[in-house]
Amino acid sequence: MNISLEKYLADPCGTSSLPYWKSLVTAPPENMLILHDSEFSANLLGEYVDEPYFRLSHDLRHIPDISLPDKFELFDASPAQFSEHISECYDDISMSESEVETYSTHSVYSPELWIAVRERDGGRMVASGIGEFDAQVGEGVLEWIQVSPEYRGCGLGTFVVCELLHRMSKTANFVTVSGAVNNPSSPEKLYRKCGFAGDDVWHILRKKDN
Repeated sequence: MNISLEKYLADPCGTSSLPYWKSLVTAPPENMLILHDSEFSANLLGEYVDEPYFRLSHDLRHIPDISLPDKFELFDASPAQFSEHISECYDDISMSESEVETYSTHSVYSPELWIAVRERDGGRMVASGIGEFDAQVGEGVLEWIQVSPEYRGCGLGTFVVCELLHRMSKTANFVTVSGAVNNPSSPEKLYRKCGFAGDDVWHILRKKDN
Protein backbone atom coordinates (compact mmCIF):
# COMPACT_ATOMS: atom_id res chain seq x y z
CA MET A 1 0.00 0.00 0.00
CA ASN A 2 1.45 3.35 -1.05
CA ILE A 3 1.17 6.01 1.63
CA SER A 4 1.48 9.70 0.88
CA LEU A 5 4.27 11.50 2.67
CA GLU A 6 1.80 14.07 3.99
CA LYS A 7 -0.34 11.36 5.59
CA TYR A 8 2.69 9.59 7.02
CA LEU A 9 4.09 12.74 8.61
CA ALA A 10 0.75 13.47 10.25
CA ASP A 11 0.88 10.18 12.17
CA PRO A 12 3.95 8.04 11.40
CA CYS A 13 3.34 5.23 13.88
CA GLY A 14 -0.40 5.03 13.32
CA THR A 15 -0.20 5.18 9.52
CA SER A 16 2.40 2.53 8.79
CA SER A 17 3.96 -0.46 10.51
CA LEU A 18 7.24 0.44 8.78
CA PRO A 19 9.41 3.55 8.40
CA TYR A 20 8.35 5.57 5.38
CA TRP A 21 11.25 4.64 3.10
CA LYS A 22 10.82 0.94 3.83
CA SER A 23 7.05 1.05 3.24
CA LEU A 24 7.76 2.17 -0.34
CA VAL A 25 9.97 -0.81 -1.15
CA THR A 26 8.40 -3.59 0.92
CA ALA A 27 5.38 -5.73 0.10
CA PRO A 28 4.13 -8.37 2.56
CA PRO A 29 4.02 -11.98 1.32
CA GLU A 30 0.68 -13.46 0.26
CA ASN A 31 0.29 -15.43 3.48
CA MET A 32 0.61 -12.34 5.69
CA LEU A 33 -1.73 -9.62 6.88
CA ILE A 34 -0.49 -6.49 8.66
CA LEU A 35 -3.17 -4.67 10.62
CA HIS A 36 -3.21 -1.79 13.06
CA ASP A 37 -4.67 -2.69 16.44
CA SER A 38 -7.73 -0.57 15.62
CA GLU A 39 -8.51 -2.95 12.73
CA PHE A 40 -7.54 -6.20 14.45
CA SER A 41 -10.13 -8.80 15.45
CA ALA A 42 -9.57 -11.87 17.58
CA ASN A 43 -11.68 -13.76 15.04
CA LEU A 44 -8.63 -13.77 12.77
CA LEU A 45 -6.75 -16.04 15.17
CA GLY A 46 -8.56 -19.08 13.84
CA GLU A 47 -6.81 -18.61 10.51
CA TYR A 48 -3.67 -16.66 11.43
CA VAL A 49 -0.85 -16.68 13.97
CA ASP A 50 -0.50 -13.21 15.49
CA GLU A 51 2.71 -11.44 16.50
CA PRO A 52 2.03 -7.91 17.78
CA TYR A 53 4.63 -5.15 17.46
CA PHE A 54 4.68 -1.79 19.22
CA ARG A 55 5.69 1.30 17.27
CA LEU A 56 6.88 4.40 19.13
CA SER A 57 8.21 7.84 18.23
CA HIS A 58 10.53 10.41 19.80
CA ASP A 59 10.25 14.15 19.12
CA LEU A 60 13.92 14.75 20.09
CA ARG A 61 12.99 17.60 22.41
CA HIS A 62 14.15 15.95 25.63
CA ILE A 63 16.92 13.37 25.38
CA PRO A 64 18.46 12.01 28.58
CA ASP A 65 22.19 12.60 28.97
CA ILE A 66 23.63 9.17 29.68
CA SER A 67 27.34 8.54 30.17
CA LEU A 68 29.06 5.31 29.26
CA PRO A 69 30.33 3.48 32.38
CA ASP A 70 34.08 3.86 32.80
CA LYS A 71 35.00 0.25 32.06
CA PHE A 72 33.45 0.46 28.56
CA GLU A 73 34.36 2.41 25.43
CA LEU A 74 33.02 3.12 21.95
CA PHE A 75 34.91 1.63 19.02
CA ASP A 76 34.59 1.14 15.27
CA ALA A 77 33.28 -2.40 14.78
CA SER A 78 33.43 -4.30 11.51
CA PRO A 79 30.35 -5.83 9.83
CA ALA A 80 31.60 -9.23 11.00
CA GLN A 81 31.66 -8.01 14.61
CA PHE A 82 28.16 -6.55 14.31
CA SER A 83 26.98 -9.85 12.82
CA GLU A 84 28.50 -11.89 15.63
CA HIS A 85 27.15 -9.59 18.33
CA ILE A 86 23.60 -9.39 16.95
CA SER A 87 23.46 -13.19 16.62
CA GLU A 88 24.65 -13.73 20.20
CA CYS A 89 21.97 -11.40 21.61
CA TYR A 90 18.90 -13.23 20.25
CA ASP A 91 17.67 -16.79 20.64
CA ASP A 92 15.67 -16.73 17.41
CA ILE A 93 17.68 -14.39 15.15
CA SER A 94 20.94 -14.91 13.35
CA MET A 95 22.40 -12.27 11.04
CA SER A 96 25.24 -13.01 8.64
CA GLU A 97 28.04 -10.61 7.82
CA SER A 98 26.65 -10.15 4.30
CA GLU A 99 23.21 -9.32 5.73
CA VAL A 100 24.78 -6.66 7.96
CA GLU A 101 26.66 -5.24 4.99
CA THR A 102 23.35 -4.91 3.12
CA TYR A 103 22.37 -2.13 5.53
CA SER A 104 25.21 0.00 4.17
CA THR A 105 23.58 -0.13 0.72
CA HIS A 106 20.30 1.41 1.91
CA SER A 107 19.49 4.96 0.84
CA VAL A 108 19.12 5.80 4.54
CA TYR A 109 22.58 4.52 5.51
CA SER A 110 24.44 6.79 7.94
CA PRO A 111 27.81 5.42 9.16
CA GLU A 112 27.77 7.74 12.18
CA LEU A 113 24.64 5.92 13.37
CA TRP A 114 26.42 2.58 13.79
CA ILE A 115 27.47 2.29 17.44
CA ALA A 116 29.55 -0.42 19.11
CA VAL A 117 30.59 -0.67 22.76
CA ARG A 118 33.32 -2.92 24.14
CA GLU A 119 35.06 -3.60 27.42
CA ARG A 120 38.23 -1.59 27.95
CA ASP A 121 39.89 -4.69 29.38
CA GLY A 122 39.64 -7.59 27.00
CA GLY A 123 37.97 -5.70 24.20
CA ARG A 124 34.82 -7.82 24.07
CA MET A 125 31.90 -6.21 22.20
CA VAL A 126 28.99 -5.98 24.64
CA ALA A 127 26.45 -3.55 23.13
CA SER A 128 25.60 -2.20 19.70
CA GLY A 129 23.05 -0.24 17.73
CA ILE A 130 22.30 0.55 14.11
CA GLY A 131 20.30 3.64 13.20
CA GLU A 132 19.22 5.06 9.84
CA PHE A 133 18.23 8.51 8.62
CA ASP A 134 15.74 9.35 5.87
CA ALA A 135 16.60 12.86 4.70
CA GLN A 136 13.46 13.12 2.58
CA VAL A 137 11.20 12.60 5.58
CA GLY A 138 13.44 13.91 8.36
CA GLU A 139 12.99 10.56 10.08
CA GLY A 140 15.57 8.77 12.16
CA VAL A 141 15.02 5.05 12.66
CA LEU A 142 16.41 2.70 15.28
CA GLU A 143 16.83 -0.69 13.63
CA TRP A 144 19.06 -2.87 15.83
CA ILE A 145 19.64 -2.22 19.52
CA GLN A 146 21.14 -5.03 21.57
CA VAL A 147 23.18 -5.77 24.68
CA SER A 148 24.95 -9.05 25.42
CA PRO A 149 22.75 -11.04 27.85
CA GLU A 150 25.20 -11.03 30.77
CA TYR A 151 25.69 -7.25 30.49
CA ARG A 152 22.03 -6.26 30.61
CA GLY A 153 20.81 -4.09 33.46
CA CYS A 154 23.91 -1.88 33.74
CA GLY A 155 22.76 0.97 31.51
CA LEU A 156 24.38 0.02 28.21
CA GLY A 157 21.10 -0.20 26.30
CA THR A 158 20.03 3.20 27.59
CA PHE A 159 23.38 4.66 26.59
CA VAL A 160 23.22 3.26 23.04
CA VAL A 161 19.68 4.51 22.46
CA CYS A 162 20.31 7.98 23.90
CA GLU A 163 23.64 8.33 22.08
CA LEU A 164 21.88 7.56 18.79
CA LEU A 165 19.13 10.05 19.62
CA HIS A 166 21.69 12.78 20.30
CA ARG A 167 23.41 12.06 16.99
CA MET A 168 20.10 12.00 15.11
CA SER A 169 18.96 15.28 16.70
CA LYS A 170 21.47 17.13 14.52
CA THR A 171 19.51 16.29 11.36
CA ALA A 172 16.26 14.45 12.13
CA ASN A 173 12.87 15.89 13.06
CA PHE A 174 11.71 12.73 14.81
CA VAL A 175 12.78 9.12 15.41
CA THR A 176 10.75 5.91 15.27
CA VAL A 177 11.35 2.44 16.63
CA SER A 178 9.42 -0.82 16.76
CA GLY A 179 9.75 -4.17 18.49
CA ALA A 180 7.90 -7.30 19.49
CA VAL A 181 5.35 -6.67 22.24
CA ASN A 182 6.02 -10.08 23.78
CA ASN A 183 9.82 -9.94 23.68
CA PRO A 184 10.99 -11.31 27.08
CA SER A 185 13.70 -8.64 27.32
CA SER A 186 11.00 -5.92 27.31
CA PRO A 187 12.59 -3.47 24.84
CA GLU A 188 9.54 -1.21 25.00
CA LYS A 189 10.43 -0.29 28.59
CA LEU A 190 13.92 0.74 27.47
CA TYR A 191 12.62 2.97 24.69
CA ARG A 192 10.03 4.65 26.89
CA LYS A 193 12.72 5.27 29.51
CA CYS A 194 14.64 7.14 26.81
CA GLY A 195 11.66 9.34 25.92
CA PHE A 196 9.82 7.43 23.21
CA ALA A 197 6.03 7.69 23.36
CA GLY A 198 2.87 6.38 21.70
CA ASP A 199 0.42 3.53 21.94
CA ASP A 200 0.32 2.12 18.39
CA VAL A 201 0.41 -1.65 17.99
CA TRP A 202 0.61 -3.48 14.66
CA HIS A 203 -0.36 -7.12 14.23
CA ILE A 204 1.77 -9.29 11.94
CA LEU A 205 -0.61 -12.09 11.03
CA ARG A 206 0.82 -15.18 9.32
CA LYS A 207 -1.58 -17.70 7.83
CA LYS A 208 -1.55 -21.05 9.59
CA ASP A 209 -0.44 -24.13 7.71
CA ASN A 210 -3.34 -26.37 6.72
